[in-house]
Amino acid sequence: MHIVFSTGDIHGIGPEIILKSVLALPSGEDTYMVAGSLKALEFYRDLLGLPVELRRIEGPEAIAKIAAEPGVLHVLSVAEPDFIQPGSLSKSAGEIAMRSLETAATLCRDGICDALVTAPLHKEAIALAGYRNTGHTDFLAGFFGVSSQIMLFVDPVSGLKVALATIHEPLSMVPELVRTMDMDGFFTTLAGSMQRDFRLESPKIAVLGLNPHASDGGVMGNEETTVIRPAIERLAASMQIDGPFPADGFFGAKRYRNYDLIVAMYHDQGLLPFKVLAFDTGINVTLGLPIVRTSPDHGTGFDKAGKGTASERSFLEAAKLAATIATNRTQTTG
Repeated sequence: MHIVFSTGDIHGIGPEIILKSVLALPSGEDTYMVAGSLKALEFYRDLLGLPVELRRIEGPEAIAKIAAEPGVLHVLSVAEPDFIQPGSLSKSAGEIAMRSLETAATLCRDGICDALVTAPLHKEAIALAGYRNTGHTDFLAGFFGVSSQIMLFVDPVSGLKVALATIHEPLSMVPELVRTMDMDGFFTTLAGSMQRDFRLESPKIAVLGLNPHASDGGVMGNEETTVIRPAIERLAASMQIDGPFPADGFFGAKRYRNYDLIVAMYHDQGLLPFKVLAFDTGINVTLGLPIVRTSPDHGTGFDKAGKGTASERSFLEAAKLAATIATNRTQTTG
């Protein structure tokens, strides 16, 4: 498998965690490359004294000839900065981050690479560069013409997986979005991903309620009785799916250990417990795209940029998972 990285914001920790991950990735047939700034990678390699050999790729057509070699990272340079200042906000860094992302996505779309791993970008820098879609997920959805992507968070250490029914939405909008979404299709897509991408033949899915105490039978809202529970009951004959559970008691009693996937109704309901349990190893997987895309579950880390203290663990796990999912999908379709 050819796995391509986007560099993210070159003034953040993206280049550092990429370089450190290259040194820690297991040797094998999978190859790893970057679409981004060769100059930035050289800067951080030399600054931090990381023994990574960087080799320029002259064009996309040369990618097929790349072989896996320990400690070697191939780089397709798409844009180079006039200056590099770790920890600083920059229009130039935003432009490079998006050109890196678009090139990497194109390589996957065209079948040249098999999976994309995105390093963190900075939304404000992206906006300064003039881009309307300032996040990875929104940009990739527009690039591929997809309207129903799903954010799935995975901890490869504990096996914990959390999916979000709504993503980056104001809390005031969440109840209406839950009431109007295709809940049956959403759960079916998630079950299919568990089977195809993670090789779970009969995944066990737990669904959290929207309201406190899962509404206590309708005392505090009615989305559980009118939307969530009916969808679960309709699907119960075709998949293992339970709920809706009160979120606080579910995590407090560690019931998540009994399930392959937990579905949260909104961002903080799912991400708060997930990051408490898997802050250093969590991975973001975007479902619903025609390509495999993973990313570390953290931001640009401007306060750590250029200091050599950033942990590569989440990016490393994201790279390994991207290769695994790409292989699983190939074997499923093959």
